[in-house]
Amino acid sequence: MKTAVSIPDDIFERAEGWARRMRQSRSEVYSRALREYVSRHAPDEVTEAMNRVCDAVKEPVDPFTAAASRRVLKRSEW
Repeated sequence: MKTAVSIPDDIFERAEGWARRMRQSRSEVYSRALREYVSRHAPDEVTEAMNRVCDAVKEPVDPFTAAASRRVLKRSEW
């Protein structure tokens, strides 16, 4: 999909320089950046990925560790 966006000159120059150094096209740089940004701001996807990892490990759950983890997570700001 083609799209047009406006970005600050300094960001454009930095992205251009990075693309040249990495020998990537401008489109590839912006696509990767947007993919990473969207991934970092999609908490449900992150949770699902972590759940898949936990399911794959299949370690037994220690009741003390589980309870302590819940207490810490309840006090943490997400």
